[in-house]
Amino acid sequence: MTTNPTRAGRREWTALGVLMLPLLLVSMDVSVLYFAIPAISADLEPSSTQQLWIFDIYAFVLAGLLMTMGSLGDRIGRRRLLLIGAAAFGAASLVAAYAHTAETLIAARAVLGIGGATLMPSTMALVRTMFTDPGQRTKAIGLWSGVMTAGVALGSVMSGVLVEFFWWGSVFLVNLPAMALLLVLGPILLPESKNPNAGRFDLLSVPLSLAAVLPVIYGLKETAAEGWNVRYVMSVTVGLLFAALFVHRQRTSASPMIPPRLFHGHGFTPAVLLNMVAIFGMMGSAYFTTQYCQSVLGKSSLEAALWALLPSVFIGAAGPVSAQLLQRGVPRAYVVAGGFATSACGYGLLVLAGTDSLWLVLAASGVLASGVIAVTAQLADLAISTAPVENAGSASSLVETSSEFGGALSMAALGSIGTAVYHHEMPPSAPAPARETLGGALAVAEQLPGRAGDALAAAAREAFTSGMHGAAVAGAGVLLVAAVA
Repeated sequence: MTTNPTRAGRREWTALGVLMLPLLLVSMDVSVLYFAIPAISADLEPSSTQQLWIFDIYAFVLAGLLMTMGSLGDRIGRRRLLLIGAAAFGAASLVAAYAHTAETLIAARAVLGIGGATLMPSTMALVRTMFTDPGQRTKAIGLWSGVMTAGVALGSVMSGVLVEFFWWGSVFLVNLPAMALLLVLGPILLPESKNPNAGRFDLLSVPLSLAAVLPVIYGLKETAAEGWNVRYVMSVTVGLLFAALFVHRQRTSASPMIPPRLFHGHGFTPAVLLNMVAIFGMMGSAYFTTQYCQSVLGKSSLEAALWALLPSVFIGAAGPVSAQLLQRGVPRAYVVAGGFATSACGYGLLVLAGTDSLWLVLAASGVLASGVIAVTAQLADLAISTAPVENAGSASSLVETSSEFGGALSMAALGSIGTAVYHHEMPPSAPAPARETLGGALAVAEQLPGRAGDALAAAAREAFTSGMHGAAVAGAGVLLVAAVA
């Protein structure tokens, strides 16, 4: 005889609201330095390498430790790990805000990445344990997915506003009230949960997971930024070799970090893989539309970020709407397929954009991202609901890690397609820097007299837009295949 799952009440929904605050800030910290970097450079005078690490180390540490922290939460308790991470995140934010050297800021950003790696899988795992009713859990995860996506968009805008009216350290201080609130209310509202039979923590899996994730993320990211290079290909290859060793360790260890039985759940593996494809589609779009608004339309960084908020109106509703469709009896497979098809339509709209199509590009971004959020909300729900509840942290970490891989792969693959089309479309007579990137072409055009500069800038904008079209066609094809799958 089966019993109906307990429906969540006001306490659980209030607890979800408390969880959303740190989740929002962790996702915002991915993009919060977009407008603060110039002010940081003027104040701390970092070298070019230090500036790169200030910007990138947060995402690298976050991606590398997600699996470790998900498994650790299953063992010591997800609420306990969440509160430890919140304390670390708040302390690191305070240090970062008042850093007087580039080295201190880099170290603080690394600790922020560690804190973020504890917060992200812990929040999803706690949602899994608080919401046992399938309909309520689907709705809660839809909200979770919407907040995650909104945070990345809001981070850049918030940094622009804060740097405009205060100083660059203020972009970190905004983390403190939310973390303090979590530390106060978390022990009261959040239930503790862990795997009572998890076994000892497999220390060897920690360096293996880092060695599997970080070289691949690094290689793909640098390929997107600088083009194909033997060094970056070797980095990805080394990462994949360590990934094979990591998988072997999980299959042979008595207490694996990622239990192989997770992948025996019906739908878990497809959910993780399709989640990676969904993020692949969304990040590829963002890569081009951000540059389009700034370099093709000539808007300032803050203007571009503010315009980018418009699609968020539709994005925020996508997760809850997909949950409603599921509750009304629409099969999950159809909701996911429809989300992928919707995202492909967003790429289709992007193919129609010219060099002066702001509203069309914004509409394309909104349609594409809405479809992706509908997909990721359903896939995250499927992944953690099919996984054993005692492994909710590990399952959540795999979903998040697949998102990191999807974003990096998208930047490399679609970015390379766009760059190849740009090179092909630029006239051979153009100066070498102008044939490399749109930014280089605009810089050269400013130095040329009269019509020559205008002609070069116009050709470069046309070439970039053509490259965006090529990437959009490829992205739409990938999403349509995912819809069928």
